[in-house]
Amino acid sequence: MSNLLSDIYKERNAIPDTYRITRIDQKEYLAGGTIKTWEGESQEVLSPVCIKDADTLVQEVIGSYPMLTEKESLEILEYAVKAYDNGKGAWPVMSVEERIKCIHHFVLQMKEKRSQVVNLLMWEIGKKLADAEKEFDRTVEYIEATVDALKELDRISSRFIFEKGIFAQVRRAPLGVVLCMGPFNYPLNETFTTLIPSIIMGNTAILKPAKYGVLLLAPLLEAFRDSFPPGVVNTIYGDGKVIISPLMASGKIDVFAFIGSAFVANLIEKQHPKPNRLKSVYGLGAKNPAVILEDADIDLAVKECVTGSLSFNGQRCTALKILFVHQNIADEFIGKFSHAVSNLKIGMPWDEGVSITPLPEANKIQYMLDYVNDAVEKGAKVVNQNGGLSLKTVFFPAVLYPVNDRMKIYEEEQFGPVIPVVPFRDISIPITYIEESTVGQQASIFGKDDALISKLIDPMVNQVCRVNINSQCQRGPDTFPFTGRKDSAEGTLSVSDALRVFSIRTLVAAKDTDLNKDILSRITKERKSKFLTTDYIF
Repeated sequence: MSNLLSDIYKERNAIPDTYRITRIDQKEYLAGGTIKTWEGESQEVLSPVCIKDADTLVQEVIGSYPMLTEKESLEILEYAVKAYDNGKGAWPVMSVEERIKCIHHFVLQMKEKRSQVVNLLMWEIGKKLADAEKEFDRTVEYIEATVDALKELDRISSRFIFEKGIFAQVRRAPLGVVLCMGPFNYPLNETFTTLIPSIIMGNTAILKPAKYGVLLLAPLLEAFRDSFPPGVVNTIYGDGKVIISPLMASGKIDVFAFIGSAFVANLIEKQHPKPNRLKSVYGLGAKNPAVILEDADIDLAVKECVTGSLSFNGQRCTALKILFVHQNIADEFIGKFSHAVSNLKIGMPWDEGVSITPLPEANKIQYMLDYVNDAVEKGAKVVNQNGGLSLKTVFFPAVLYPVNDRMKIYEEEQFGPVIPVVPFRDISIPITYIEESTVGQQASIFGKDDALISKLIDPMVNQVCRVNINSQCQRGPDTFPFTGRKDSAEGTLSVSDALRVFSIRTLVAAKDTDLNKDILSRITKERKSKFLTTDYIF
């Protein structure tokens, strides 16, 4: 197996021309509508892809990005604050239709950069080609769906209501300056699911890319600059302690949109001096369980659980992180599941049919091995062939069985290719697990007995925010609510819900008098207000 792992790495001349990469030493950042050049310290970007050089394997250095300081951070903040201008800026007072035109312009330019962004997704975070293409295309679809949702929301709002002698028009207004920080596993899609709805609602934004997946936003800087008024979108790079802390400490951030760990989110949030004025939008940790009942279609469960636990090497918040299998079918399930995992193809992101790719995070291999070793010491076995073997940045998935509550992986989110399997006889075991968990995003149930499934659904929906029947956990479709209970999330990030998360209901009201009716009539007929309008956006 060690030879097989070694063989997945290629010499430089064996990499297909289409997927080769030219080093990107990024010096640019977007601030106040200008792409500025940084002359200071930079951070090298190591790809998880290793290059075979004779008998050695070397992680490819694919570029670098700016390490800005507190000075630049606060300057960027002032650009965003100025662009919002307490709600008087060109962007927040712009009509919905005009903001939509800016978004359309951005999407057109974004599509031209598809191949560059997709290639960088492979080289920066090890995402396989098909998933990288899907992430880009899904992001474009998300933006277009957001525009459609805003049109519908605006149509509903483009009328006056009359109640108890008062005319009113209720619309949604922006909140202010938004700090957007996305995750490394979906550095384009998940970042844009907060950035796009925040700006389309009239907020201004400061975007900090994830630690892994920085360079892939570089091709889009000009699109941001050319599509939006100065200061609406600004980018910031560097050490979070250096550049994020002063932003929060200033008290000028109105919305904090973050997808990542609860620990980091709490660390950043508590630095804000006015917590009652800060709105937080979070997508945090999850430990999504699958419950495979005694009468489950085992082949279906195996298929869904393999994909659910190992898509992008298990590095998804929606991944299945622990499997509870009824004791009576455990042997059959484990046999088929282990066989399916062992047959997954491991290779470089562009290799045809590849499933397992290199891991981008530093020390992630040891992190996975620690979970495996801890479980084995406490009674579990690695039941799949080659499970847990590793070389440089590649880790072959490990299926652990039987797992119990004394093992670290029973409760901790592994966020990687280690799959714990817990046998049970009493259905109270997985139910209690879900109830006592500190997180509550999703769960999956596999079975055929509608009476039993219905009994599981009722308590589960009060613990998690999505219960999947005979299918893996997942985010989409993007029109569905996506959130979590407990420590898993704050706010809802579906297409229509995100528009509401980044805005607030505001209304203009007037008593039913001839004077007021005349004022409202003239304002709307002569289109004197961008807010108070009865225009219908097609």
